[in-house]
Amino acid sequence: MTTFTELPVCAVLKENLTRHGFKAPTPVQAAAIPVALNGRDVVATAQTGTGKTLAFVLPMLETLLRTPVKPGVQALILSPTRELAIQIQETFYKLAERTGLRAAVVVGGLSERPQLDAIRRGAQVVIATPGRLKDYMDRRLVKLSDVKVLVMDEADRMLDLGFLPTIKLIISALPPQRQTLFFSATIEAQAAVLIEKYLTNPERISIGSSTKPAEQIDLHLYEIDQDRKLSLLGHMLNREEGSFLVFSRTKHDADRLAKKLVTNGVKATSIHGDRTQNQRNQALRGFQDGYYRVLVATDVAARGIHVDNVAHVINYDLPQAPEDFIHRVGRTGRAGAKGVASTFATPADRSEIRRIERTLKIRLDKQTVVAGLTREEKNAPAPRGDGYSKVVEMAPAHGQRHHQSPRPEGRREAFWQKASRQRSAR
Repeated sequence: MTTFTELPVCAVLKENLTRHGFKAPTPVQAAAIPVALNGRDVVATAQTGTGKTLAFVLPMLETLLRTPVKPGVQALILSPTRELAIQIQETFYKLAERTGLRAAVVVGGLSERPQLDAIRRGAQVVIATPGRLKDYMDRRLVKLSDVKVLVMDEADRMLDLGFLPTIKLIISALPPQRQTLFFSATIEAQAAVLIEKYLTNPERISIGSSTKPAEQIDLHLYEIDQDRKLSLLGHMLNREEGSFLVFSRTKHDADRLAKKLVTNGVKATSIHGDRTQNQRNQALRGFQDGYYRVLVATDVAARGIHVDNVAHVINYDLPQAPEDFIHRVGRTGRAGAKGVASTFATPADRSEIRRIERTLKIRLDKQTVVAGLTREEKNAPAPRGDGYSKVVEMAPAHGQRHHQSPRPEGRREAFWQKASRQRSAR
């Protein structure tokens, strides 16, 4: 399959694909969709950013449309996070236009009323996180006995989060005669148990390596003292174009770094588990739309958050596990585009860097740290340079983007160099 027009799906689905710019399938889509359309169970592994969502939403819709549309839950999609569930819903509604099919998102952190209203109005598809769905099942608020298609998306992440017992309880409430589509970045022992127990003669699809970053991502390593990381990040923001997704280790660190960047005039925000769902949605939307140039995140954003055109991922702090490194850097270089992922490591981190390289069988390209980077003064007010910090203060109109903040001529490093001069003058 080289184009979506070759697929044996109904005319309205083909029209929706064309309307939303879906022309040529990615490798995982080309491999998984025809098999799923034939009714087979599927186990598919592929790197982050390869188009797995459309690979299961499209055949699921075609399956439901092969019989007259009627109210009631007929397809269930399980997702590890509420952000991913919401983004799956967005893809669903692009492809389901004018089909009569509706979806209900069932997740924690959002009001129950609209979720339950969507179910009561006859939504045919439920997109859910396991914990909230089990809560609704325990309270007899959702009926799953007519489900024809089960999708487990980012299955390894759901298992990492401890959802295995909950997933088993959910599956036990489904009809045994159903189609199951299992999509994951990796297949670990727990995932293998699920596959063995709950899938019937599945077609195994593996696209690329699921244990190393995509080849189109340049992996850079900067060895630098902890108190010079902020200065290095500022240097990169001055010299490079595009958006930056910056990963910190803790929620407190994410908030603190975002505030420092904002104080210096950078349009930045943070996302982590302690922020409300509305705050998380606003941060993601602002980053996607280009209003925020920098999104500082904990690993809540490493998996299941699909933001287009991230130019640069920064590992400001090292991830807890080598596998998390893959999911972080996979936020850039999506759908075949080029990307850059830079890791900031202190001299004390050398052994951990070697462990990441050895485990993932990769080599980080060590970069020269630019001379003249200033140390962070922990008790001094953050600098307000008048170079890069001259950012547009008003949010852009809908559809507009801040591709790059303006810089006066001859003052490329004003943001950080002036800060150094100010501190020296005190």
